[in-house]
Amino acid sequence: MAETSTPKRGRPRTFDRQAALTAAMRLFWERGYEGVSIGDLTEAMGIRSGSLYAAFGDKKSLFKEVVDVYGRSPVGGFAGVALREEPTAYGAFARILREAAVIYPDPSHPAGCLAIGAATNVTPQDADVRAFLRDLRNRNVDGFEARLREAQRAGELSAQADPRVLADYFATVLQGLSQRAQDGATASQLTAVAELALAAWPTAEG
Repeated sequence: MAETSTPKRGRPRTFDRQAALTAAMRLFWERGYEGVSIGDLTEAMGIRSGSLYAAFGDKKSLFKEVVDVYGRSPVGGFAGVALREEPTAYGAFARILREAAVIYPDPSHPAGCLAIGAATNVTPQDADVRAFLRDLRNRNVDGFEARLREAQRAGELSAQADPRVLADYFATVLQGLSQRAQDGATASQLTAVAELALAAWPTAEG
């Protein structure tokens, strides 16, 4: 009697993880966390739901990884780059606002900032997603404040200026630029707002 061979199992389907994350990022950016279903994600990412769960965990875990990828991209991480690269605090914040005015309305990607707008409206069971982004934004404000305190110690910023208030101010301007971009404001309009906002920079004389 001839032996029957056991059929070999096929190799697990592979996919481009970075491309899948990019597709998920665009979807969350366009629709917000609540506006995206698992079905939407699997279709956009080109994978089955089982592969999504195996590779990324649940929807919340995927979203957090997407936000991390966004924060390390040129369109999401430009503020941190400016803080590190610019020799003066004024130069850093001027660069941040001017780049935001161009990046946020850029038609090559969804308008605004993913970390600002992706979880403005979530259900109570997803409140931790809103808290995750809130904490991320607050850490960014802390980073702004730290840079401003350095500037104050160096004599670049007026001794009478309040670094925390100024950090909150620039964070608020950024959030406003993001929202206006989502509302259809152009780069030239947002640049004019950025320049006006920079006029509030305290002088060395106070």
